[in-house]
Amino acid sequence: MQTVQRPTAAFVGASWSALLIGGSAYLIGLWNAQMQLNEKGYYLTLLLFGLFAAVSLQKTLRDRAEGLPVTGIYVGLCWVSLIAAILLLTVGLWNATLAPSEKGFYAMSFVLSLFAVVAVQKNVRDLGSLRQPEQTPGVE
Repeated sequence: MQTVQRPTAAFVGASWSALLIGGSAYLIGLWNAQMQLNEKGYYLTLLLFGLFAAVSLQKTLRDRAEGLPVTGIYVGLCWVSLIAAILLLTVGLWNATLAPSEKGFYAMSFVLSLFAVVAVQKNVRDLGSLRQPEQTPGVE
């Protein structure tokens, strides 16, 4: 059994700040972008899909590291989903009629959001496990 250390308040604050900054920058950029609504929807969906895939992969890998049962197919689906989100964003930005600086802006805010959501998920899980007493699976 692994001992979970309490994340520092600075790390928790930094991870939440990074998520809010990355997500807000991406969304404000979409709001102000001069592109069709369907393009904005595509990029919004990619952000949501990428964030979910990153959280799901982080949780799955941590479950496996802690000895909790996780099927190989689910781990594979998590990896495929995260890679697909990144590839779809890359293809979308490559073919977009945006200035290179705008493309870089979307790519960097997307990557910042993915990194931050993994850190936030880790902190939430660590803090949650410290609040709850150890329970044996199947025992109430």
